[in-house]
Amino acid sequence: MPEVTIHIGGRDFEVSCQEGEQSFLQMAAGMLDDEAQVLSDQIGRMPEARMLLMAGLMLADKTAAVEDKIKEVEAQLAEKEAEVAQKEAELEELRSAPPPEPEHIEVPVVPPQVAETLAALADRAEYLAQEIEAKAAPDDGGADEAADEPEAAAVAPEPSVEEV
Repeated sequence: MPEVTIHIGGRDFEVSCQEGEQSFLQMAAGMLDDEAQVLSDQIGRMPEARMLLMAGLMLADKTAAVEDKIKEVEAQLAEKEAEVAQKEAELEELRSAPPPEPEHIEVPVVPPQVAETLAALADRAEYLAQEIEAKAAPDDGGADEAADEPEAAAVAPEPSVEEV
């Protein structure tokens, strides 16, 4: 078993470890030394056992906080994984569902007879409007009025009942 010398709090310790674990032991000792150095800076020199105990407790506190954070993150991850599984199930359900029926759209078509009848009615309305305007206008001698009526009648004949 290899013997490793570690330095913690300004003191050297001889420690045995399994073959291949030397680097892990050095890393752990470095963490413990960092905590011991903080204690030494704050409190000053103290007995070896007390320094190691306090440094170990400080590392244990940090480890507990990290473990709590890991549990919190794992819970959040589990929630997200459940949401993903639900969304995947919904997606699979949508993929397996039959396609929707094509939308039926009706476009109204105006028959040509209706358009012709509406045009004839519009012409007739224009004719009647001109006739009313002519009768309502002050009398200018009557000659213009008589001349306007035959022209208007020729432009817009009155539609018959069959056309409407």
